[in-house]
Amino acid sequence: MRTYHIEGGHRLAGDVPIGGSKNAALAIIAAAMVVDGPSVIENLPEVRDIDTLLKICSDLGAKVERQNSTCVRIDPSSINTHEAMQPLMESIRGSYYLMGALLGRFKKVKLRMPGGCDFGSRPIDLHLKGFQALGARTEVAHGNVSCEADQLVGGSVFLDTVSVGATVNIILAAVKAEGKTVIDNAAREPHIVDLANFLNTMGADIRGAGTDVIRIEGRPYLPANQEYAIIPDQIEAGTYMMLAPLTGGDIKVCGVIPKHMEPLTAKLKEMGAKVEEGEEYIRVTHNNGKKLKATSFKTMPYPGFPTDLQPQAVVLQCVADGTGRMLENVWENRYQYVDNLRMMGANILTSGKLAVIQGGAKLTGARVKARDLRAGAAMVMAALAAEGTSVVEEVEKIERGYEFFIDKMRNIGAKIKVVENNS
Repeated sequence: MRTYHIEGGHRLAGDVPIGGSKNAALAIIAAAMVVDGPSVIENLPEVRDIDTLLKICSDLGAKVERQNSTCVRIDPSSINTHEAMQPLMESIRGSYYLMGALLGRFKKVKLRMPGGCDFGSRPIDLHLKGFQALGARTEVAHGNVSCEADQLVGGSVFLDTVSVGATVNIILAAVKAEGKTVIDNAAREPHIVDLANFLNTMGADIRGAGTDVIRIEGRPYLPANQEYAIIPDQIEAGTYMMLAPLTGGDIKVCGVIPKHMEPLTAKLKEMGAKVEEGEEYIRVTHNNGKKLKATSFKTMPYPGFPTDLQPQAVVLQCVADGTGRMLENVWENRYQYVDNLRMMGANILTSGKLAVIQGGAKLTGARVKARDLRAGAAMVMAALAAEGTSVVEEVEKIERGYEFFIDKMRNIGAKIKVVENNS
C-alpha cells in the first residue's frame, strides 16, 4: 500500500499532455468483443482499469496483443464463452459493458455484477429494460446477471433517466440485432459519440450519437479489421485545468478537444480565471494576487457540468471568495470525501444533493483518504493548495484513472513523494 506525501503552497505551471479517455476506452474495448474481426485501438490511457478490462477479455478467449503502451490489437474471433464470471469483474464498473457485447455476439450472457467506485447505487434496470426491448429474457440472482434471446430484434427503448452505461450497453447489443433499434433520451457524452464512431468504422450503422435519439440499423456481420484512435480524456484535462487557478498557476493542457471542455471552461471564466483556447490545447492562468470568485455548479449529463469533476470543483470553491454551491444531480452519495476536506480546514455544509462551500478557507495539511477515483484527485488538489504537508492514503484508486499521475504532477511543479508502506 502506497501513500502520497504532498508539500502544499507551490505555484504549478507548465504543459500537461492528456491521455486517451478512460471512459471511452472501456466502452470501445468492450465493443471490440462484438465485432467479427480484429481491430487496433490507439491512444489508450495507461491506467489500471484498462489493463484490468483487457485481462478479462483475454480470459474470455480473445487474442489481445499490445502493439505498444497505448495501442492494442484485439481479435475476438477466438472467444470461447458467453460467461464473464472472473473475480476481476468486481474491480471495475466498466466491465458491465461486456453484458451488451456478449449478448450481441452470442445472444446470451452471464455476468458477475461489476464493482468500481462506491458513491451511490448504480442499478442496471435500464440496461435490462433495453435488452428486453430487443427480445432478451433477463434475470438477476445470486450476484449474477443472465440474459438470453432466441433472436435479438430491433426495438424502441425510452430511457427513464439519462444513463451513459445503459446507452452503451444497448448500442452494443443492438448493432447485430435484426432490424432498427431506437434509443430515446440517450446519453450524449463525448465517449458515446466515440463508441459509435468506432463501431461505424468497424462496419456498424449507428446514427444520432451525440443527440438524445440514437438509431441503430443492425448488421449481421461487422468485418472490423480497422484502426481507431480514442478521444482525449476530458476528466483528466479538467482536473489539471483547475489546478491553475487553485495554485495561482499557469497550466496548458495539450492534445484536447476544447469543445468537450466548455462546461468547465465557462465556470473557470466565471470564477475569474483566464482561459485561452487553441485548436488542440487549453491554457488556464490566474493571478495569485487576485481572488477567485465563488459561484454555483450543478452536475448534469453532458453537455452539463460532469459529475466526475464535482469533487475537484468543490476544492476550487474552498479557496474562492464568497459562498459557493454545488448541486449533485447524478449520484446521491458523492459527498463522502467532504469530511476529509473539513479535516484540512474547509467550511462545507452538505444536505442531500446540495453542498454549500464557504470560501476563503485556509487549508492546512492533514492525513486523508482517496474515497474514490475522482475524490482522490480532489484530495491531492487540496493538499497542493494547503499549508504544510499532507498524506493521501489509498492512492491506488487515483491511479485507476489518471495515467502517469505523479510524473505529470511533478513536471508542473508539484512536490509529491511516493511512500511504500509494507504494513
